[in-house]
Amino acid sequence: MRDSLAIVLAGGEGRRLSPLVNERSKPAMYFGGRYRLVDFVLSNLVNSGYQQIRVLTQYRGTSLIRHLSRAWSLAGGVLDASIDPVPAGQNIGPFWFRGTADAIWQNLDLLRETRPHDVAIFGSDHVYKMDVSLMLDAHRERDADLTVATLPVPRAEARAFGCVKVDERGWVVDFLEKPADPPGMPGNPDLTLVSMGNYVFRTSSLLEELRRDADTASTTHDFGRDVLTSAHKRMRVLAYDFASQLCPGESEHSRGYWRDVGTLDAFFDANLDLVAVEPRLNLYNDSWPIRGTQPPSGPCKFVFADEAEGRVGKAIDSIVGSGSIISGGTLERTVCFYRVRVNSFSHVEESVLFPLVDVGRGARLRRCIVDKGVRIPPGEVIGYDLDADRKRFTVSEHGVVVVSRADLGQRDEFDV
Repeated sequence: MRDSLAIVLAGGEGRRLSPLVNERSKPAMYFGGRYRLVDFVLSNLVNSGYQQIRVLTQYRGTSLIRHLSRAWSLAGGVLDASIDPVPAGQNIGPFWFRGTADAIWQNLDLLRETRPHDVAIFGSDHVYKMDVSLMLDAHRERDADLTVATLPVPRAEARAFGCVKVDERGWVVDFLEKPADPPGMPGNPDLTLVSMGNYVFRTSSLLEELRRDADTASTTHDFGRDVLTSAHKRMRVLAYDFASQLCPGESEHSRGYWRDVGTLDAFFDANLDLVAVEPRLNLYNDSWPIRGTQPPSGPCKFVFADEAEGRVGKAIDSIVGSGSIISGGTLERTVCFYRVRVNSFSHVEESVLFPLVDVGRGARLRRCIVDKGVRIPPGEVIGYDLDADRKRFTVSEHGVVVVSRADLGQRDEFDV
């Protein structure tokens, strides 16, 4: 891995996750009771042996950069190993990153520093486990100019993705962006290979593609839309089947697990998947750990056991972050982050509570995402009458209610 550089694209806004991205970038979104979305790609790269990783940031990058500096320092005597945030700097003109390809074009000095043989370019807003070294091995063994990570999905579901058509040997012969009739796989026409948005380039090939894209007037400077759709006409492009591998310590149950959490419903469902008895995403595998950090805090605590009055602090099929106090309330199929407080006689069902949420006495929540620092008033009821909720909150297509401080008029002296 010493002759390979990893670049993580982490500048996305993620508008479909609004209002949760009003105060943070999509890669900095909280996930799973402990993590940020960016922690998954970084854990995969570090676990795979990458020592040089650069994280390109742009939209609302403050919380993301702060997280990277606190959770992802490779200090401690590891020579020549670093994870560096790279904020957008208008390096080649008076404009910010105009797309994923342009983000790298504006930062070619990162390649000059290390002069890698290959460059891994990965997104930062998907949830999965992947041994990237296996993909790099396949890329080099097959002498590919570009290798695209792909995942087989049912053809009916593939319409929402960039679809990859391959020949019998796995070479890409066409790339179709969200086609009405996705191509079948050789030998299995009911499945389609879709792009995961993760690539390994031979460095010389990457430079050629970036120069071509920069010199093209009619381009959005996007890898998927402007590079991948025609790259197979100019170079050897290999499709790497993500479902062919398992990370160390993983069971067959986790094979092929990959979630695009770009919508409120997808984000909610992926979080709730984790409270299953045996979730497909195993956060307890010490052989392939997902790393992250939380502020110093005490252990989570459950208090009050007055069964007669119904004042019992308990959590059923739930994840509870450090420093949280379940004080006479109930969590059921819920993911809550650090320093959450759930007060007496309250009931939270199938919800996601971001850090520092306070659920007031006697409140009831169902199928909610509650943003950081929200104070749910005592007796408040949310998620039981969606028609009424839509007048106050953002409600997703499948009925998930998103509660922010602004929705409840909770401003303080630090708000603009």
